[in-house]
Amino acid sequence: MDLGPVIMQWLDELAECSEDPAELTRRYLTPEHAQAAELVMRRMREAGMGARLDAVGNVVGHFPGRRPGARRLILGSHLDTVRNAGKYDGALGVMLPVACLRWLHERGRRFDCPIDVIAFGDEEGVRFQATLIGSQAVAGDLDLTMLSAVDDDGVRLEEAMREFGLDPDAVGEASYRPDEVAAYVEVHIEQGPVLEAENRPVGVVTSIAGAVRLRVEVMGRAGHAGTVPMNLRRDALAAASEAVIAVERICLDTPGTVGTVGMLRTVSGAVNVIPGVVEFTIDVRGESDGRRRVALDRIDEAFAEIAGRRGVLFDCVPVHETGARRCSPRLMRRLGEAVEAEGIEVRRLPSGAGHDAMAMARLTDIGMLFVRCKEGISHHPAESMTAADAEVAARVLLRFLERFDPDEREMDDR
Repeated sequence: MDLGPVIMQWLDELAECSEDPAELTRRYLTPEHAQAAELVMRRMREAGMGARLDAVGNVVGHFPGRRPGARRLILGSHLDTVRNAGKYDGALGVMLPVACLRWLHERGRRFDCPIDVIAFGDEEGVRFQATLIGSQAVAGDLDLTMLSAVDDDGVRLEEAMREFGLDPDAVGEASYRPDEVAAYVEVHIEQGPVLEAENRPVGVVTSIAGAVRLRVEVMGRAGHAGTVPMNLRRDALAAASEAVIAVERICLDTPGTVGTVGMLRTVSGAVNVIPGVVEFTIDVRGESDGRRRVALDRIDEAFAEIAGRRGVLFDCVPVHETGARRCSPRLMRRLGEAVEAEGIEVRRLPSGAGHDAMAMARLTDIGMLFVRCKEGISHHPAESMTAADAEVAARVLLRFLERFDPDEREMDDR
């Protein structure tokens, strides 16, 4: 079939659409986004698809079906990147299905249902600090107050849309009706080390972890490093350090959760001053909302105990929260059958990272296929995968498409 080398070549071409020639950065509604969109639309048209930009700057490709009125299958992922990114996060889930559909088109193949491939314009949220803009719009779930979001240069989202040739008053036109969509399936690099550790090229995703992010301020009392006895100190940094270890311990002890303190700083710190105020962040994710809530409750209890013992105050402010999303058992089963048909044992695993599928779950059933990536590295130039694994993933997707039934429906609780 030799789709693997084609996919890798297309991904290399897409990586040239970057704001910085020395590193890959492609933000939403920039000239580089427009350049990438044009490249994707050209590839879609080569695959016998209609291609267009929707009302929020997503690229939408349409592969016609044989049966008029059949509900459509949506495939896709995102075109935007983090700063100094890798080539495969998001982009693989756009280019791989287009390559598969071109292969089918060249052989005159069609399915009963139409297939749309969507390259979402914004998933990472780098430019406007608002994630999943593209997929939320398609799902009809975009908070219109986001149009007032401002980038680092003071440009409002609605202004950027107009500069891009879009009408911010028409964002609702990007949405699909639930009754016209049969399912959403996303192919994505794993962004983790499990598949590589187990020597598996692909895996079937069971769920996407929910996440909560907190901004924490610890308030103690600043003092002279030489004159305040150790037993009379209210050291905010010592308390914060104990809190960081508590987050790690609690998430280790709570199955299905992970916790990260990604940023920590001493406010007005100096080498000879006992820290009076410290700020840090917490990111807690869980396969289920219940497990995540258990971990957060235990973290609250631990912080209260530390505060009482050390004479400090903790102020924890939530800044982001998303619920966990379960993948459809029907789609997991069909993807698993396609994996098995390639002679590969099915590995099911959860996703700890967020994806466009999280937003699309409000519209329809979701399924995801993970593809092995080297050392689990992502959001970094060292992000890497092989043409051989791209070939396996393409074969699995083609087998899935061959057996997909748009009338088979299994809506999960969300």
